[in-house]
Amino acid sequence: MSLNCAEINLILGELDLEGAFIQNVVQPSYDTIAFYTYKEGESRTVLACLAPGVCRLCETRRKVPKNDKPLRFMEFLRSRIKGSRIRSSGQIDDNRIVLWELTHGEESFKVWFRLWSGAANIVVTDQNDGILDVFFRRPKRDEVSGGHWETPEPPKPGKTWEAREFPADFTGSFNEKIDRWYAERAESLSREALLEEAARRYENRRSRLESALANLERKHASFLDADRFRHQGDLLTANLWKIKAGMDSVELEDYENGGVTIRVPLEPTLKPQENAARYYTRYKKAVSGLAELEDDIASTRRTLETLAAEFERVRSEPNPLVIQKTLRRQNTPKQQMDKKYPGLSFRVNGWLFLVGRTAAENDELLRRHVRGSDHWLHTRDWPGGYVFIKARPGKTVPLDILLDAGTLALFYSKGRRAGTADLYHTQVKYLRRAKGAPKGTVLPSNEKNVTVSLDEERLKRLETCREDQ
Repeated sequence: MSLNCAEINLILGELDLEGAFIQNVVQPSYDTIAFYTYKEGESRTVLACLAPGVCRLCETRRKVPKNDKPLRFMEFLRSRIKGSRIRSSGQIDDNRIVLWELTHGEESFKVWFRLWSGAANIVVTDQNDGILDVFFRRPKRDEVSGGHWETPEPPKPGKTWEAREFPADFTGSFNEKIDRWYAERAESLSREALLEEAARRYENRRSRLESALANLERKHASFLDADRFRHQGDLLTANLWKIKAGMDSVELEDYENGGVTIRVPLEPTLKPQENAARYYTRYKKAVSGLAELEDDIASTRRTLETLAAEFERVRSEPNPLVIQKTLRRQNTPKQQMDKKYPGLSFRVNGWLFLVGRTAAENDELLRRHVRGSDHWLHTRDWPGGYVFIKARPGKTVPLDILLDAGTLALFYSKGRRAGTADLYHTQVKYLRRAKGAPKGTVLPSNEKNVTVSLDEERLKRLETCREDQ
């Protein structure tokens, strides 16, 4: 558990930081930072930990490890507040927010430590509470450089907090007891809080995905009667002479279903032929939409399976640091993630596949990410994406790798519904751009042919080889 307000007051009273100088700042990990202070011949290391469930600010006598590479917030603190004098240090309204007021030459700063489990942060402001930088950047809270710090309202009167009790073998000051207590328990406490956060995120995302899946399945059911639109178009085409201008429906004999009479709705403003064409258009859209819906339904189900598997991996992970990194990766918007290649990328037995799903992705891959010796595949009679197999020095593309890449080329093409298609493949150096043609269009030469059929087992295996997820 994190420090409560009574414990924070005890710690600050023992630290007696007023008048101390900040000699150095070290950030040993993604959620912890240490301030080396000096006052009247005595040095203290003040540790601030922002990990969920173990938020604290206290003195530590343990050695603080240095990070292998410079970290952003640590470097900011070293450049701005290293050498500062702590003019005052105290808790704001028993709100588990500690304020240090600093002076550095003619400059003045404020350092706010919000020790709230799950929402902890360190914010450095100027004297007017304008934010200079923060430990964790949170735009939704306006906790970013250039933002404005708003001190939270004081807590409502209620529960009275008391300092925790320690085992009998804990000796020394309250700071020393707290430091030892967390040293022995911090890892398990942090892991427990992180697992609670992981479970909350999993349930939220699972609920959204299941709701989306239910909507897709309802829409899929409504598209299953696509043949009815085609049949109504056929009836209208066979009975155009019965349709008069301005009619909103017509009764026709259904010759395919025992001669029963059915009523076919019409658009009064359209001509008879246009009404029939309207039904054929609806039929084509329904058939096309059905294929896309089936793909979306399959993709959503795979996402649910992947989500459940990842949650189980998180639950079985003993290291809190690994859990935290996983949660951060899950919470990063896709548009902010670094992506090495446009489209999709797969790595199968050491071979890298690059898949362009759109004309723009195909063109970008051709221009910047493939070379003459790389292999190119595309469906022969269907529009679709390009698949490239990156060449490996001294190695020829094995047949099984070629079939894997061909399966992806068929899957990301309009021929997916057919289940089988011919593909041509050749090296990139034998592709020539077609002048005046749409973006990404190429004319191949020296191409060879291969026939590929979709294999569910192969597709599932390839899905586990995705690198861009």
